[in-house]
Order: sequence, then structure tokens, then C-alpha cells
Amino acid sequence: MSGAAPGKAAPGEGGRPRVRGSTTIAELLRRHPDGSARRLLAAIGVPCAYCGGAPREPITQAARRHGRDPGAFLRVFQALDEGWPADELIAAAQRKTDKKR
Repeated sequence: MSGAAPGKAAPGEGGRPRVRGSTTIAELLRRHPDGSARRLLAAIGVPCAYCGGAPREPITQAARRHGRDPGAFLRVFQALDEGWPADELIAAAQRKTDKKR
């Protein structure tokens, strides 16, 4: 059990809610004012930080839109809360899938 209230994400680093699949790109950018989310999006190879849909597009939808694994996107951005993600997590988020989920 995570200890989170029903319907709420378990706390992440610093007591803030954990990144979820429904977290929008804009929320990620605000969550990391040091620019690390923007750099991670660039490292993954997606221009989401500059998209007009960023305020309303969840990260899992962005992953599908770019032909990536939504679970890999979620894991890499959850890891960002604890520091720069491992190369393996970044590589998984970069990898294109054969089909859109």
C-alpha cells in the first residue's frame, strides 16, 4: 500500500504527487523549473516542450503520438524526480514501437 488517498498518486520526491500517466507535458515542465524536463524531452527526441498541446496532453498520450511506449515514458519521467534517469530508461523511452497503443 502506498499510503496515498484513493485517486491520488503516492507522494514522490519532496512530498509532491508522483508523476502519473495523466500528468501533462506542461505540468512536467513546471515541476522541473531547472529545465531538466525540457532537456529530457530533447534527449528522448520529441518536441513536446514546444507543442501547443503541452498544457493538456498527458505524457502517455504524447508517447503514443510519437510512436513510443507509454510505460517507458512514464518510468523515465518518474525517475527524473530523483535525478537524471539512467541511460537504460532514456533508451527505452527513445525506442519507437511497431504499433500505436
